[in-house]
Amino acid sequence: QVQLVESGGGLVQPGGSLRLSCAASGNIFSIYAMDWYRQAPGKQRELVAGITITSGDRTNYADSVKGRFTISRDNAKNTLYLQMNSLKPEDTAVYYCNADTTVGSNWGQGTQVTVSS
Repeated sequence: QVQLVESGGGLVQPGGSLRLSCAASGNIFSIYAMDWYRQAPGKQRELVAGITITSGDRTNYADSVKGRFTISRDNAKNTLYLQMNSLKPEDTAVYYCNADTTVGSNWGQGTQVTVSS
């Protein structure tokens, strides 16, 4: 079992930046990939960005965030990050951290990001 705690959400104006963090604990050695998802009101949860630890930290991004968001991790701190720049109102959602392990997926509780003037 892996426990995930997200932080860093908040209210930001269009064009602004935020950095989300996801602290992992528990059986972290079972993690082979980590992802950020988001879910806007009335919409399905969607993948925003992912990092595959067992493939040399290969990253992937949704087309809607390419060039604006950057996923990274600090292995020493067991923390995943999502740097979000040039934020748009359509980025408003609850952002969730996910850890893929050898025995299943684990989710954090989510952090709200609101982009509004």
